[in-house]
Order: sequence, then structure tokens, then C-alpha cells
Amino acid sequence: MKTAFKTLAISAGYLVTTSPVFAANGAGAATNTPTPIVFTKPEGSLGDFSKLFSGAVQWLLLIGFILAFFYLILGGISWVTSGGDKTNIEAARNKIIAAIIGLVIVASTWALFSLIGGAIGFNILGTEGFSPPILY
Repeated sequence: MKTAFKTLAISAGYLVTTSPVFAANGAGAATNTPTPIVFTKPEGSLGDFSKLFSGAVQWLLLIGFILAFFYLILGGISWVTSGGDKTNIEAARNKIIAAIIGLVIVASTWALFSLIGGAIGFNILGTEGFSPPILY
């Protein structure tokens, strides 16, 4: 037990009394400033998360608008080709109403994202206004 305590005391003494050692630079002089490590993004990387999120939101809004618009056209074609049948006219009318509701939802989502993005300082829909979405 005495030897363990003696070894511990000597080790603690060495740890307390040692001075820091610095690496020498190319000229042989000691320096205590470390060389910073610089990380660079490789070409073709995803960039930051905001560009990815903004591109994804733009794509989803564009796809939602296109789908709702085509569903509106499909409802119009169904109405024209219904031939006066009440059930077909009602089905076409329901398609047109659903498409209009879809367009309103897409437009209100765009407005909500613009409002929230302006409030928190994060432009969700891109920086240049409306442009074709680019997914980074």
C-alpha cells in the first residue's frame, strides 16, 4: 500500500511540475498557435440545408399546382363529354370543385411559406422570387 501511494504521489508531482511543450515550426522556433484545419466543400455537394429544403418545397408546390390544374382540365373534359347524363355531370362537377380546392390549397401553402419565411428570416421559396425550382 505504501508503494502504491508513493508511486501515485510521485506521478502527481511530475504532472503538476511539468511545463507545456510546443511543436517547432519549420524555422526551428517553438510556436503555440496551432495550424487551423480548413474544410472545403467538394464540387457538386449538397450545399447547405436551406438550398435543399427550398428546392424541395418549390418542386412540391410546382407538382401540386400541375396536378391540380390537370385535374381541373380532366373535370372540364368530363363535363363536355357527359352527354347530358346527370350522374356524369355531377361527377365532372365534383372533379372541378376538387381541383379548385387543390389549387386554393397550393396557393395558400405558398402564401403561408412566404409569410413564415419572412417572419423568421428564412426564405423558404428561394431568393429571386419565382423561378423554376432547382434541387441542389
